[in-house]
Amino acid sequence: MSLQLFNLTGKRALITGSSQGIGFALARGLAAAGASIVLNGRDTARLAAAATSLRKDGAVVDLLAFDVTDHDVVRASIDGFEAATGPIDILINNAGMQHRTALEDFPADAFEKLLQTNVASVFHVGQACARHMIKRNRGKIVNIASVQTALARPGIAPYTATKGAVANLTKGMATDWAQYGLQCNALAPGYFDTPLNAALVADSEFSAWLAKRTPAGRWGNVEELVGACIFLTSDASSFVNGTTIFVDGGITASL
Repeated sequence: MSLQLFNLTGKRALITGSSQGIGFALARGLAAAGASIVLNGRDTARLAAAATSLRKDGAVVDLLAFDVTDHDVVRASIDGFEAATGPIDILINNAGMQHRTALEDFPADAFEKLLQTNVASVFHVGQACARHMIKRNRGKIVNIASVQTALARPGIAPYTATKGAVANLTKGMATDWAQYGLQCNALAPGYFDTPLNAALVADSEFSAWLAKRTPAGRWGNVEELVGACIFLTSDASSFVNGTTIFVDGGITASL
């Protein structure tokens, strides 16, 4: 009976930025738990390849290509999908980007792009989905935060600011929308081996530093995020709201 709390059969999950990396791993994990999947991104070829891979494992997959930073396009895409296909029960706001430059030299246009991709997109897609979820008095929203929600590191100050904003926007979503039956939480990965971190993974000096800095002593594997995501998107988290769960090998727990 207790395992049934984690069953996502009959639920549909939209994952933004899900053609690769963490988004794709979460899509595969939620599909294995029974959810049907809606992949999102801007590169239609990558989305098609990701869908083919998931379908080989038996997943039910739809594609919904749109730019998460364009409010009007997001609204039209979500509204159109709901009208034509059916409800989106789960939203994973995963789309994000990184830009590494010393703060004193950080380009203003790169800072604005980070704000739009990492923060504004969470608002745009979250609001568009929540409007439908509120009418149904149920819904799950999981925003992908970061270890940088709590910690800073040289060269990524604006990224750190955006991920702190994601955690606080998550609290705001929960505060406004819990009364309508929505659970809005954040999942904060530590250092994971993903395309976004490819340069760091390839840097042997950084990887050695990370192994010493992280109590678990290694990079995370994207599959290790799936369990926490299933918890936050299932009935098991029915009274969990506005929180951020760190999956980071203990890095935020130690000096």
